[in-house]
Amino acid sequence: MARPELLPEEEIEIQLEDLPLWNREGKVIVRNYVALNFVAAIGLINSIAIFAEAMDHHPDILLYGWNKLRIMLTTHDKDGLTEFDFALAKKIESILPKL
Repeated sequence: MARPELLPEEEIEIQLEDLPLWNREGKVIVRNYVALNFVAAIGLINSIAIFAEAMDHHPDILLYGWNKLRIMLTTHDKDGLTEFDFALAKKIESILPKL
């Protein structure tokens, strides 16, 4: 699969409008999530891993506390944000339970 190019600033802003719970931190988009418990947090990590592996696009995921996730997306080989980051963010949103 061809690697996408960096998105222009205007497109990044448009994409973020569809992801209101994600925040931009420089060249990364970030989503914090509090799971119901430790097992649910690990389950979410495993579910995200399946999507990420299928896309060959891997997020940085931090599990802290006993039920908190910090999910960080950037296209490492492009050193910034591409369509891959927003596509994976939308897939992740689709599996996060709404609390």
